[in-house]
Amino acid sequence: MKLYLDPGHGGSDSGAQGNGMDEKDINLDIARRIRRILTNEYQDAYVRMSRTDDSTISLSQRTNEANAWGADFYLSIHCNSFNGSAQGYEDYIHSSLSDSSQTARYQDTIHAEVTKVNQLRNRGQKKANFHVLRETTMSALLTENGFIDNAHDADLISDASWRQTVAQGHVTGLAKAFNLEKKEDDGTLYKVVAGSFKSKEYADNRVEHLQSNDIESFVTAVTISGEQWYRVQAGAFTARENAEARLDKVRNAGIDDAYIIQE
Repeated sequence: MKLYLDPGHGGSDSGAQGNGMDEKDINLDIARRIRRILTNEYQDAYVRMSRTDDSTISLSQRTNEANAWGADFYLSIHCNSFNGSAQGYEDYIHSSLSDSSQTARYQDTIHAEVTKVNQLRNRGQKKANFHVLRETTMSALLTENGFIDNAHDADLISDASWRQTVAQGHVTGLAKAFNLEKKEDDGTLYKVVAGSFKSKEYADNRVEHLQSNDIESFVTAVTISGEQWYRVQAGAFTARENAEARLDKVRNAGIDDAYIIQE
């Protein structure tokens, strides 16, 4: 399955704004997470993104690239805004399509999986004449993942672990819609390292800080270049996306130098 993944807006176009956030940044973060989960976990899943950084890309550039690549599905990621009082999740297919079309069936599947996990009011499945839905030659869906100017939705949107969960909901929907098969477990373990110290006291202080933020962690002694270090480990996972979700939580607790090692 060839997925063209489109984080809406970008560069000079910030998209919606609210509660100290720009929509373009949220869209890109969710899209990157979708790509990471799909390519790490599923067989025969190929992803091309309209942008992978804060770039200005026109709507025509996006749809022309998707069409030229021969994508099987076009997924555009957005957040919403209105007047601060509206809230919830909704998604769109093109207004010319019937409810029995293949695109509508894809929408049914993805909508169901995203709304199971996103903790947002379900505003329903909708249709519109958006450029990315009209000018694509493949089935296309645009998702609006909450209202960035609404206090309730923004509290969720600002949470990296919520964005990971929403990305997983999109992926689960795509996997069901396109009958994707998971890759076999290769025995790899992903460990979240929240700091390495020459002093055990400093390592213990780091553990205390993490545990005060409800993050289980412990200290292990490791030898690096013949010297003993005390490493703080904040989890070990067989699925990389779970390790990345924990990494986000650790970084949100103020540990900017945390990282993942693969064994």
